[in-house]
Amino acid sequence: MSRALSLVVPVYNESGNLGPLHQRIVEALEGYDFEVLYIDDGSVDASPQELDALAEADPRAKVMRFVRNYGQTAALTAGIRNASHDLIVTLDADLQNDPLDIPAMLDKLDEGYDVVCGWRKDRQDAAITRNLPSAVANKLISNLSKVHLHDYGCTLRIYKAEYIREIPLYGEMHRFIPIYVTWAGARLVEMPVRHHARTRGESKYGLGRIPKVLLDLTTVKFLRDFYVTPIYFFGWLGFILVFAGIVAGLVAIPFWGWLDQPVLAACLTVVSPMLASFGVVEITLGIIAEVLIRMHYDIRQKAPYRVRLTRNMGDTHEDS
Repeated sequence: MSRALSLVVPVYNESGNLGPLHQRIVEALEGYDFEVLYIDDGSVDASPQELDALAEADPRAKVMRFVRNYGQTAALTAGIRNASHDLIVTLDADLQNDPLDIPAMLDKLDEGYDVVCGWRKDRQDAAITRNLPSAVANKLISNLSKVHLHDYGCTLRIYKAEYIREIPLYGEMHRFIPIYVTWAGARLVEMPVRHHARTRGESKYGLGRIPKVLLDLTTVKFLRDFYVTPIYFFGWLGFILVFAGIVAGLVAIPFWGWLDQPVLAACLTVVSPMLASFGVVEITLGIIAEVLIRMHYDIRQKAPYRVRLTRNMGDTHEDS
């Protein structure tokens, strides 16, 4: 079955890889209607010139060039927002993802899925600096998000555009897109894909990204569990702090009296109102956040849910 595809390829200093990549895409997608959006994320090598040559030689190659380097998440967001077709394929420009896997991934959509994620089962990267940290991160993200994938770092994925176009992405959030689309009701599947060793250029990822990923994961965890009801997060934290403050104050009483420990008693006496005050602040923040969430839904007239199917409620509707 013929499908129209928009391929989104973030590019940052990938000189020498772009021509071969485009050729592989053309060969892999022969017979498909497709476009390739190359998003140049502020490259400082010969990548801009190579992209210009591709665009001149093939009108299916479309180029967007950033004024500076904003990161992979921004590049993917720009490509997704400017994609023309209803199926969006994302992949890296370093030739490690193989476009030949795309047709098989498209076949998975016929099984009723909305998103197909690649899994680099036989990953061709450094074991200690890349594969091991990635395995730990994948396990952590899966456990915290309850969306279990073997490979959150694989860029090769296919999305139905309706599930991805409105997702707000920032920081290193691109790796968490599978989590976001499941919140929107998308049916997701993971399948093994090829992974080739890098032959040109240098990897843009290293151990320095771990703190960023952990902070973004914390944000995702909060959004998953407390976005609609932030008072539950701030409120419980506030109650714990208030309770700790009361306990500290009560414990200070015997130290002032018969235990005769004035220094410790003074410390507890100072800490007690501080903890209680912080608790009141947390509860207040929760109330403010709760009000803002309600204003968000009221102003946008947006419901905090998405309906897949209705029957006998006027027109039958199915979100497919």
